[in-house]
Amino acid sequence: MTGATDGDGWEIEPGDVQGAAVIALVGHQLKALREAAGLKVSELGAALGYGEGIVYKVESGTRIPRPEFLDKADDVLRANGLLKAMKPDVAEVRYPKKVRDIAALEAKAVELTSYWNHSPHGLLQTPEYAQALFSMRRPALSSEQIERAMAGRTARKSVFDRDPAPALSFIQEEVTLRRPIGGRTVLRGQLEHLLDLGQLRTVEIQVMPTDREDHAGMSGNMDVLKFEDGTAIGRCDGLYNGRPVSDPKQLRSIELRCGIIRAQALSPGESLAFIERVLGEL
Repeated sequence: MTGATDGDGWEIEPGDVQGAAVIALVGHQLKALREAAGLKVSELGAALGYGEGIVYKVESGTRIPRPEFLDKADDVLRANGLLKAMKPDVAEVRYPKKVRDIAALEAKAVELTSYWNHSPHGLLQTPEYAQALFSMRRPALSSEQIERAMAGRTARKSVFDRDPAPALSFIQEEVTLRRPIGGRTVLRGQLEHLLDLGQLRTVEIQVMPTDREDHAGMSGNMDVLKFEDGTAIGRCDGLYNGRPVSDPKQLRSIELRCGIIRAQALSPGESLAFIERVLGEL
């Protein structure tokens, strides 16, 4: 099962070559240190408080260990911080590959334009709102899956801390401001967060009112990311099977739709005033 867990770590997702390489290295180091210490797998497992099977899976590179596993193993095997030093790389692998790929693109982008129609964009969501969204997934996600998804989403927020910061433009459907995902208190916190982000000079938030008669976003969500070297990547639910594209001709179609919907939506100033009114109605 993709991303399966038994409470003691995660399996590598199929096709995650980068993640597999990181975990293989961790497993190789763990096995070498264990053998150098003259311990059997069962003995190391007992010393760590983990089952023998978990140690085997970590050593074979098929299981992503938890941070506390690496901490304990480093201490028991007297690795002098070697295993503990691997925790940042291992923590990144815990994020779903799709999330890591998106985060890598966002980290390089100098411009991002995005239109979302069912919920605030992932970069705009508060932890409470994101938690509510993941918790309502069907089939239901396990607590471990929600934890992993939340960690990945939180990691993407570093885009706001870059210097120089990228130009971020978000167009949100009015319904994303009104649907009380997680309850009224969670929605109130989400709207307050949007107002705070909207004050940043590198962030523009626009609202697409429900009563608009002309709407360029009826094909679904779309995103355009532009990079410093002049290249770009775009994606639209209703174009090119929803897959990311970089061909200039295909990009032009997505950029055209983004440009039109920005013109059709409320201006950033009008949008912040609109969000304040919605907040006042709660």
